[in-house]
Amino acid sequence: MMPADLETDAARLRDVMAKDLARNGLLADPGWREAVERVPRHRFTPGFYLPADERDEQGLTVWEPVTAELDYGRWLTAAYSDTTLITQFDGDEPDWKTPHPRHGGAPTSSSTLPSLVVRMWADADVQEGHTVLEIGTGTGYSTALACERLGSTDITSIEVDPHRLEQAASALYGCGYTPTLAVADGLYGYWPEAKFDRIVAACSFRTVPPALLAQTRPGGKILLTLSGWLYGYARVLLTVTGDGTAEGQILPGTVSFMSARTHAAPSFGNPAHWAASLPEAGRIARHSPQRITAATEEAFHLRFLAQCAVPDTQTTTIGEVMHLIDVVTGSAATLTPRENGDWEVCEDGPVKLWERIEQVLSAYDAAGAPGPETFSLHIYDGGQHLWHPQMPGLPLSRL
Repeated sequence: MMPADLETDAARLRDVMAKDLARNGLLADPGWREAVERVPRHRFTPGFYLPADERDEQGLTVWEPVTAELDYGRWLTAAYSDTTLITQFDGDEPDWKTPHPRHGGAPTSSSTLPSLVVRMWADADVQEGHTVLEIGTGTGYSTALACERLGSTDITSIEVDPHRLEQAASALYGCGYTPTLAVADGLYGYWPEAKFDRIVAACSFRTVPPALLAQTRPGGKILLTLSGWLYGYARVLLTVTGDGTAEGQILPGTVSFMSARTHAAPSFGNPAHWAASLPEAGRIARHSPQRITAATEEAFHLRFLAQCAVPDTQTTTIGEVMHLIDVVTGSAATLTPRENGDWEVCEDGPVKLWERIEQVLSAYDAAGAPGPETFSLHIYDGGQHLWHPQMPGLPLSRL
């Protein structure tokens, strides 16, 4: 049973969270601040996972279930923290009455951290009177914020997972919010409610889905995250022209979202099988793989640019050797560290994967390390073109 003072405790923590977000400059719009102060996030997150302090014997993250019944204080405090709360792994819906810890796994649903939810709605320039499509209902918390701020009438939210949507719908309707909800794949938008003034995606796509362009009014905007099989990410705000084209800017920041399930990376098999066809001797790499793997903002940006150059490539590291594998063209490469700090590259196949990435890294350095916000994205002729005035004609110009 829930404590009798749950709503009082929740209101107090919600007020603290709103004040903290406002203090950090994340709630400049008083309307969005009021929405954060009013929407009871705990009703949308009856159960979630938090990482344990230590990994298991295989080195996997141990995810501990958190519910009010298991630990009331931890559950409510986390619900009103500016944290993403994982609610599902590998598409398996937990039984929150008898939850169990998980070891590893790929998150497939979550309640996005409140500051990012509000930032997304603000970045998309959502205003009263706009018809809005949200892709990825998830727990329904972000949908509730939009309904609280804009009213439910013009909000449509779709979710590919029927059980997730059922849970979200129950929470939304229980709180008095009545948006249009549907089980649908975000890759195809939602034609019955089109056209929209704004489309905002809470998942990532490899490319901008053509259906979203067709379902947006001329002058309307689409905010989504582009990602790929190298796990490079970039948030893009596009303005749709109405003739099947669109253009916009890459937004700054290191934001990542779970991939749309239809855009998830395919299995590539045994890396050793791929490496067996590579030449025994290679060349010295012009750039270290750490340029795109380091835990820095620049590496986050460079990983996206590298991904644009080799969009069908995946990577894995076995021991100290980094493997690049392209299941579409059959190309492969390895990077092996040498004692002197250099890296040896061996590659084979129709596409020289690391060589193509090096072209982008060299051009990036020559251009003076331009930030994400200096790149523009153009959709035309059925293609997606990333462009920078000082880096024209490179492999990243067409995705």
